[in-house]
Amino acid sequence: MNHMQRYLAEEFAEDYHEGRISRRQALKLLASLTGSMFLAASFLAACAPTPAQSTATLAASATTLPTAGLTGAPAGATGAASAVASTTSGPAATAAATTPASATASPTAAAGQPAYGTVVPDDPAISAGPLEFPGSGATVLGYLARPIGAGPFPVLLVCHENRGLTAHIEDVARRFGKAGYAALAVDLLSRQGGSAAVGESGAPGALGGIAPNQFVQDFRSGWEYLKAQTFAQAERLGMLGFCFGGGVTWLVAEGLPELKAAVPFYGPPPPVDQVPNIQAAVLAMYGALDSRITSSAPAMEAAMQQANKVFEKVIYPDADHAFFNDTGTRYNSAAAQDAWGKTLAWFRKYL
Repeated sequence: MNHMQRYLAEEFAEDYHEGRISRRQALKLLASLTGSMFLAASFLAACAPTPAQSTATLAASATTLPTAGLTGAPAGATGAASAVASTTSGPAATAAATTPASATASPTAAAGQPAYGTVVPDDPAISAGPLEFPGSGATVLGYLARPIGAGPFPVLLVCHENRGLTAHIEDVARRFGKAGYAALAVDLLSRQGGSAAVGESGAPGALGGIAPNQFVQDFRSGWEYLKAQTFAQAERLGMLGFCFGGGVTWLVAEGLPELKAAVPFYGPPPPVDQVPNIQAAVLAMYGALDSRITSSAPAMEAAMQQANKVFEKVIYPDADHAFFNDTGTRYNSAAAQDAWGKTLAWFRKYL
């Protein structure tokens, strides 16, 4: 398996062992990656945690990470709004040595900054809807949200989770559209008929059959499309993504040197030998309870430091994988709101 397939396989196994999907569903998804029900069953069994391992992992996540309180945590926030933040050394440290002042404030505190939360499709402040654009050998589907007006507006590319381009990701694009960006969410299942045609249950397996370089190419095609639009200031280019999409965000950062800023949310790490290709300033978001992904953070930090890249990580001690998704079972309101404020501050600084 390539590293994205491995990520998906481990996520299927984790979802099964934590009771989010049935064994039958897990085996079907794993078989779509391995090509064999026998290999799928073997992988699922091999990933089964013992009770002692599960307890030890949770305890380690909760106790071994140092924490520093964020002075501007949303009202009513508990430990989830505490975070570990670290930056690079070397030439890049000048840009990343301190967290931007607005990043530690409540999401509603900064002047003109929209509050965290859902933005409806007909919000009068934005223009939003599906679109198509030419890609590599195919028409690519997407969803674009941008402020009303001529612009030009800085560009954000948005990558979905492993369920495809869902209504939640469209909402995320609208949130950034209302925040002042031309936000394009790309449907990485376009060649399979689109996320709606594949369905959320079929999306993870379908994504596992796509070469990672195709993901990078589709986002490049989205950026090329926006370069031709008068409302887009395409040289001010940022990207964010969630879960699977966080991993794709890392890949695009490695493969699209024009990218200036990236915020991967709990994404699987990319091949570290490609880190020197990254030109973007990267803010990586993690949940401490998501030990499978967060355990990769030190290696990525070391690789970014060694390559003298602008890098900062934020780890929310009481948050799990997918903590930003307010339609999911692992949503953490305090962590999500704080991450929203930090993400906007990062893009303001580097775009």
